[in-house]
Amino acid sequence: MTFNSESENRNLAKRHFKAKMFSIFCGAVTWSSVLLLAVLLFQVSIDGFRWLDWQFIDSFPSRFPERAGIKSALVGTIWLIALVALISIPIGVSAALYLEEFAKQGRISRLVEVNIANLAGVPSIVYGILGLAIFVRFLALERSLVSGSLTMSLLILPVIIIASREAIKTVPVSIRYAAYSLGSTKWQTTWAHVLPASFPGIMTGVILALSRAIGETAPLVMIGALTFVAFLPEGPMDSFTALPIQIYNWVSRPQQEFHELAAAGIIVLLVVLLLMNSTAIYIRNKTEKRIR
Repeated sequence: MTFNSESENRNLAKRHFKAKMFSIFCGAVTWSSVLLLAVLLFQVSIDGFRWLDWQFIDSFPSRFPERAGIKSALVGTIWLIALVALISIPIGVSAALYLEEFAKQGRISRLVEVNIANLAGVPSIVYGILGLAIFVRFLALERSLVSGSLTMSLLILPVIIIASREAIKTVPVSIRYAAYSLGSTKWQTTWAHVLPASFPGIMTGVILALSRAIGETAPLVMIGALTFVAFLPEGPMDSFTALPIQIYNWVSRPQQEFHELAAAGIIVLLVVLLLMNSTAIYIRNKTEKRIR
């Protein structure tokens, strides 16, 4: 008995030591990533802040750095994200509700779930090739905002569907049974009880998905988004550029001034991202408080 007790104590001490070392390792990796991000943000701020003024915001791109701005790219980004949200959020949430609440569990359903999970890990350039083949060429939508928004919607739909399904799963079954006991139909229960209860989790997935969409460059390059645009898009069928494309264009030039302009564009892109996420988080928190 004494021997077994000592052996168990040694094994327990080894497990505690391994757990502590793993915790230290994870903490070191996390803080090194945060430190690296802080260094990058510091470098971008040093290079780009001196270019940030109203002339930079209100000017079109130019061959001359002192005249260059991001007006067309900023407006194009706002157009693009607005269309992506209008397309992807209803489709993604509806697909999640159907798969979780209405679809019969079987071989086809499992096949769809596996494919959605796999699509979430597909490189973005593949979606760009798909958008070029289907939207730009087959459907003849050309290099328009519609083509770009549809391509980016394909990119983030798997993320929205997976996150929405996980949020729907967290809704207690007792809420559904309570609604059924009062005579509600399946659709009424889903629309009036399940969807509002899962809305905060769904919004979290939407925020992550749109945050990915606003910074993607490869799909837009693949479908042929313009790198030099001296006009503002007036409708969904107009040509466009976006902030990631404009930043990519400036970084690819040899002059140091354009590299600094790219840093200023990164700062503006981060501000747009933070404003967008803050708005979504505010809506999520307000809805969560109302549900409680």
